[in-house]
Amino acid sequence: MVDIGIVAVGGYNEVGRNMTAIRIDKDIVIMDMGIRLDSVQIHEDVEIERMHSLDLIQMGAIPDDTIMNQIEGSVRAIVCTHGHLDHIGAVSKLAHRYKAPIIATPFTMELISQQLRSERKFRIGNTLVRLNAGETYRITDDIELEFIRVQHSIPDCVFAALHTRGGTILYANDFKFDRFPILNEPVDERRLRQLGREGVLAMIVESTRVDVNGKTPSENVAKDLVMDVITGIGDTDSGIIVTTFSSHIARILSVVEAASRSGRVPVLLGRSMDRYWEAVKKMEYIRERFPEDLLVAGDRKQIDKILKRIVSEGKEKYLPIVTGHQGEPGAILTRIGDGDTPYEMSKGDKVIFSATIIPTPMNAANRYAIETKLRMKGVRIYTDIHVSGHAAREDHWELMRMINPTHVIPSHGNLSMTGSYAELAEELGYVLGEDVHLLRNGQEIALR
Repeated sequence: MVDIGIVAVGGYNEVGRNMTAIRIDKDIVIMDMGIRLDSVQIHEDVEIERMHSLDLIQMGAIPDDTIMNQIEGSVRAIVCTHGHLDHIGAVSKLAHRYKAPIIATPFTMELISQQLRSERKFRIGNTLVRLNAGETYRITDDIELEFIRVQHSIPDCVFAALHTRGGTILYANDFKFDRFPILNEPVDERRLRQLGREGVLAMIVESTRVDVNGKTPSENVAKDLVMDVITGIGDTDSGIIVTTFSSHIARILSVVEAASRSGRVPVLLGRSMDRYWEAVKKMEYIRERFPEDLLVAGDRKQIDKILKRIVSEGKEKYLPIVTGHQGEPGAILTRIGDGDTPYEMSKGDKVIFSATIIPTPMNAANRYAIETKLRMKGVRIYTDIHVSGHAAREDHWELMRMINPTHVIPSHGNLSMTGSYAELAEELGYVLGEDVHLLRNGQEIALR
């Protein structure tokens, strides 16, 4: 009999710092190594690249993987499902502890490689393996990894299925059922349904928006919202600034198209905008959809130089797309709101938030602060010009019916979120404590 254990390392008490270890007898596969950014923002002047992992663990910023010392077995692979920092942000701090390859899709691996190059505290020598959606990788004689294409809010996102002698374990973080995506192909529903027919022992699944009724709309809906707002107000002589997730390449593409249609030159500003753009340039199928003369700047001096140029030539000629949608300290929108750049906001200028607040108290406080500062300057604010990248309740119901797993393990959320998923599972006939399991960070459940 194969002994299978699921270890909740991080992301089961909170949104962020996701890390799950799957043990098959004495072979272990780690899924994701993420960071929790709001825990870092509490501390001023933090340079993560120069910090020790134990200090970051103490801050609650990265998963406490010291519990892995209590798990009997050897880590055979580190699998990253997509490029968001709450899934890859701790790779540069933790991966060196394990003699195992890091496996990810090409776009995700470009982002991981950026992090490893900027790391100053540890030397990471793990082998990097690029695996496309739809491909498999033999981890051991008894464990095969399969990447299944899904849609989220970043390119090259996948589910990871581990095929073992004891059954298949499906790691399903993060996703949405977008049948009309802007980038990449739709979710590989054919393979997911086939996987369900073959049998899935356990599904580890995100719970971030399971308490939101209905279905999450397609990214094409967000494109229409963006186009409607920007082209509707773009013919004015006032300044317009858009802020969104730097990693949301599909959304940025929609904003760039709307800027061009309204006669404004799009400009990407911010360190993370520049970082993701570097990864985009490696992916030809994405790069070719952006204008050749797109302006991008990540260095502070370059950013201020471009902002000075925008003010000099006329705000109505440009559309800055900037970091700071959560009101993060040091982000471009925050600096503009504080009057810390050559770009001064005037009465009647517009700021479009093409992002919602990531559900943590720190983010809510930061966002409230920046919106208040902008309103005090007479700025018109457009909020929620956005569609989530996470599945809502009916999407989760659809996935559960599609996969029909023997066991369900909600993850990627606090107890309220994972508890809501347990309630959904009970609607489908699962029983809490028998075949749907709520874990907390540091706990392991055995599936025999």
